Amino acid sequence: MIKKAKKIKMATKKEILEIKDIFLEKYPDSVTELQYDNLYQLLISVMLSAQCTDKRVNVITPALFKEYPSVKELAVADINDIKKYINSCSFFNNKAKNLLKMAQLVVKEYNNEIPLEQKELIKLAGVGQKTANVVMIEYMGANLMAVDTHVFRVAHRLGLSDAKTATTTEEQLSKKFKTELHLLHQAMVLFGRYQCKALSPICEDCFLADYCKSKERFKV
Repeated sequence: MIKKAKKIKMATKKEILEIKDIFLEKYPDSVTELQYDNLYQLLISVMLSAQCTDKRVNVITPALFKEYPSVKELAVADINDIKKYINSCSFFNNKAKNLLKMAQLVVKEYNNEIPLEQKELIKLAGVGQKTANVVMIEYMGANLMAVDTHVFRVAHRLGLSDAKTATTTEEQLSKKFKTELHLLHQAMVLFGRYQCKALSPICEDCFLADYCKSKERFKV
């Protein structure tokens, strides 16, 4: 007989407020670990970071940005040359195609200026809602939530979401936290990356242990 998965115990309104306050206290000035100097570099870095570590992206991008310092140079690049610069990144073939198409559209439709509106950003090749939100969060402190694997995992372990998709998880977190979403997004990324890890979470002395709905799974 197949056992049904246990339903996630959801955090109470009181717990949600307390979790929010703790995240803001522990990560008051949280920002991305991606290294960039401008909007163009940020967008490319976020696009490359999909299913790839920020550390790897930061190794790749300096040479890429030197060769293609703006969308104008990237838009006329040879696709195989782009691949050579990013071939140590996961799914580099598809990402190279998206980088080229993205740059070409920005040149053609946006006068070489990357748009800073969600609905316009997601028109660009390789830019979905999560990527668009991350760019806006990091570049302009937009009150948006973006859900990657770390945020998804942390949200479910803390009972902040029971959604099956990243998009619905984003909606739930935005509704529950309401404000300071740009800081909370990155706080949850960092917490998930270094503390509440997927396979071996560091539960000892975790500052959110009292709110964890999954701690029974990690007891030795």
